[in-house]
Amino acid sequence: MKSFKVLGSGCKNCITTAKLIEDKARALGVAVEIEKVTDMAAILGFGVMSTPGVVLDGKVVHAGGIPQPDKVTGWLEG
Repeated sequence: MKSFKVLGSGCKNCITTAKLIEDKARALGVAVEIEKVTDMAAILGFGVMSTPGVVLDGKVVHAGGIPQPDKVTGWLEG
């Protein structure tokens, strides 16, 4: 199971990012756990200055804006 954290204040882009990951995972049949992190201190603890940020299995893989669908697919297949 892949573990994702979506870092952000809970804005529309953050919600869209979490949904994109969830939808792609379902389409690919990949089991994921998605946690939304809204605490700014925790977000800054990952070194993310621009949201939404995405953490995959403990490593920041994206920050600032909604990730491209192909990029999400790569995270899920990698």
